[in-house]
Amino acid sequence: MKRKIAVIAFGGNAILPAQQRGLQAEQMNNARQAARLMTHVVKKGYELIIVHGNGPQVGNLLIQMEEAINKIPPFSLEVCNAMTEGSMGYMLETAIINELRKNSLDKEVATLITQVVVDKEDPAFENPSKPIGPFYSHYRAQMLMREKKWTMIEDAGRGFRKVVASPRPIDVVPKRVVLDLVNEGRIVLAAGGGGIPVVINGRGLFEGVEAVIDKDFSSGLIAREAEAELFIILTNVPCVSLNFGTPDEIPLDNMTADEAQEYFDAGHFPPGSMGPKILAAIEYIRAGGQEVIITSASHLKAALINRSGTKIVA
Repeated sequence: MKRKIAVIAFGGNAILPAQQRGLQAEQMNNARQAARLMTHVVKKGYELIIVHGNGPQVGNLLIQMEEAINKIPPFSLEVCNAMTEGSMGYMLETAIINELRKNSLDKEVATLITQVVVDKEDPAFENPSKPIGPFYSHYRAQMLMREKKWTMIEDAGRGFRKVVASPRPIDVVPKRVVLDLVNEGRIVLAAGGGGIPVVINGRGLFEGVEAVIDKDFSSGLIAREAEAELFIILTNVPCVSLNFGTPDEIPLDNMTADEAQEYFDAGHFPPGSMGPKILAAIEYIRAGGQEVIITSASHLKAALINRSGTKIVA
């Protein structure tokens, strides 16, 4: 009998909120809170694939490397992504295992360092727009643009930042491993930070690129490949709204994929916030998915019994 699978995606700020210093103890505590939510989904009878963001963690790592640049050569962005996939995977994996044990649930947890294929001809590479890492002075930025051929922009008077492309994912390299593990009853953490972006070069080999893949698109791709029954997207608001942040704001309890597309086309969901989540949900439903829940971590339990959040269906 086919196992019932849920894919859950949440941001890196769930493990490292903006108001915290980023201490290891803080992140471990946040991982324990996330683990309690994951365990609740497992107790609902789902096998689980988890995709997390890593924006704050990669940003901090890049700052550390910049501070130590005269002593230790820095790594490229895709390697930093892999490093944080491993460190965050360890924290989440440990927290989830311990939470499962507290609930007398005998399940194994596996973290996969996940390469995700993007198209080297993706238009995003012609227009890098995703700011990453530390702020630089004008002088340092000019030097980096000249020496490393980085694209950099001035950011709200705070200095200059590197910007990279955010291409769409088209394939998950170890997807058969992900599917084998989840279908054997393991909880799988995969595509952390959206996955490590790779392209297929002219010789047919994988080659890492400095880019950022949106975790919502990667998790939606994995949900489609796994034929998941449930796709959960955790964000910082309880539900999706029209006219968000205005006096005319309208919370949405339910909508179809076609309605979501109409609202998106009308400009209700901006590219930098709710837009990718809605598009990922639409793609998942139109590929045969059953149900998407978009809500905040604190409202997830209520959303699973239809008392909160926004549900998107066919």
